Amino acid sequence: MIVGRSGSGKTSIAKQLFPEAYIRSFEYKSRCILDDFPQELETSEITRMLCSVGFASPPDWLKSYDCLSQGEKMRVDIARALCLDKPLIVFDEFTSVVDREIAKVSAFAISKAVRRSSKKFIAVTCHYDVVDWLDPDWVFCTDTMEFDRKKECGRPLNSKFIGAALDCGRCFGSIII
Repeated sequence: MIVGRSGSGKTSIAKQLFPEAYIRSFEYKSRCILDDFPQELETSEITRMLCSVGFASPPDWLKSYDCLSQGEKMRVDIARALCLDKPLIVFDEFTSVVDREIAKVSAFAISKAVRRSSKKFIAVTCHYDVVDWLDPDWVFCTDTMEFDRKKECGRPLNSKFIGAALDCGRCFGSIII
């Protein structure tokens, strides 16, 4: 998870580190959201994925994307992303446009869905409350430039990334990637 206040570089870091996996939004052209999922997927696979991210309303599956609430749109986008043939999904503005109760319920459901799949999921958000709800394996905070990750025993490891060097050698502000 990448978290930090607006303008702190979250999106830039996510795009720079994970350009192939970065997802901001999808194009929706159909009158029914089910028809905008990849054609090779069975309807049962699509509905299972929608349910797994907390969008379990069959009547709403028949609506166009434009008729959905912001929370429903976010969950449909994440379900669609999880259906992609990609091992890693980086989802920007995670829970940024929904109220905190919907964010909490969605984060719990999405966390379970991702853990059941073989995918890796990186949420990019300005909301710190999501950290507890999503229960990520690691968190990079762009406000403090600190990286925290869980150890097997449950204790976090803390690192501060000021002028840190990572594998690939490209410079990105105070972070060398």
